[in-house]
Amino acid sequence: MKITCSKQQLTEAVSNVQRAVSTKSSIPALEGILLKAHGQEVTLCGYDLELGMTTTIEASVEEPGNLVLSARLFGDIVRRLPGEQVCIASDEKNITAITCGLSEFSIVGIPAEEYPEIPSITGETTIDLPHSMLKSMIRQTIFAVADTDAKPIHTGTLFELGGGTLRLVSVDGYRLAIREEPVQANEEASFVVPGKTLNEVTKLLSDSEEETLSLVVGRRHILFKIGNYTVISRLLEGEFLDYKAAIPAASSTEVLVNTRSFIESVERVSLLITDRLKSPVRCLFEDNEIKLSCSTSMGRANDQFEAQITGSNVEIGFNNRYLLDALRNAEGDEVKVQLNGPLSPMKLLPREGNAFLFLVLPVRLKSDS
Repeated sequence: MKITCSKQQLTEAVSNVQRAVSTKSSIPALEGILLKAHGQEVTLCGYDLELGMTTTIEASVEEPGNLVLSARLFGDIVRRLPGEQVCIASDEKNITAITCGLSEFSIVGIPAEEYPEIPSITGETTIDLPHSMLKSMIRQTIFAVADTDAKPIHTGTLFELGGGTLRLVSVDGYRLAIREEPVQANEEASFVVPGKTLNEVTKLLSDSEEETLSLVVGRRHILFKIGNYTVISRLLEGEFLDYKAAIPAASSTEVLVNTRSFIESVERVSLLITDRLKSPVRCLFEDNEIKLSCSTSMGRANDQFEAQITGSNVEIGFNNRYLLDALRNAEGDEVKVQLNGPLSPMKLLPREGNAFLFLVLPVRLKSDS
């Protein structure tokens, strides 16, 4: 194989594809990036048996061929090269020369035959979405994905497509996040995408409403086509929580609150909470005011701010991090908070409409003695 390509394009491609490469694997080839040179382009692949990422860049191909290079070493070399054009040439023993300007490296490659085949997908369902929409939907639900494997299905986000609506649902046992948007799709589908995959997908998405991506959903895998990148991931299997049953049907207290005021107040009283000194944030909703307090062995904090409260007074406790995650991911200057007593989950909604719904489970408060 012998190719010449732009250092800038190669650096960007390697940096992105490298994120799908296995850092430790019993198959040495999986710790590398597969390069396939043909025609006037070179394709780069990273794959860790669960997530695969592929992209193609322009190249002058003198000798076509395939080769696997250590992702860590190749990435470090490419990022530090001094010139604008990179030449990569390998011999029959896979000894690879990387030349750029006056710098030259010679590294040992791995035969491409040792690289596992990335799964192909037959598209049963295809959806086209604007970049900005999917990016916003993932951002508003990924925080509630479980980070432990107690129930592996909950380490992913449920995608529900039907009735011209796409709904994303994440749950981790302490909170729930739902986000929905109207889409131009008649298909019906339900599948769970790993949180790790969605984190990588958002890094490739822009904030553009004009640019679109395609989701191709098969029986066991999903394919994201984003610009000149293709991300393939296995889907999670298992029974997802019946989230509709977890949403409280009634509420005895409704609060309209300034999102920024609520966040800042929680942040202030949380200054006494550390990983070692955990304590709930106590929230008292009464007389159009929210009074927050927190007490640990370091001391006590009290804070309060105004809000529009209708219904019963309620005192309820929350884990400060879970409460902050929900508030920070609520879009809009004001949010609607619905409560149904001190032991029922808090429901967080937009001021108008139902674009998102967050649930945060309360923490049982010890009565002040």
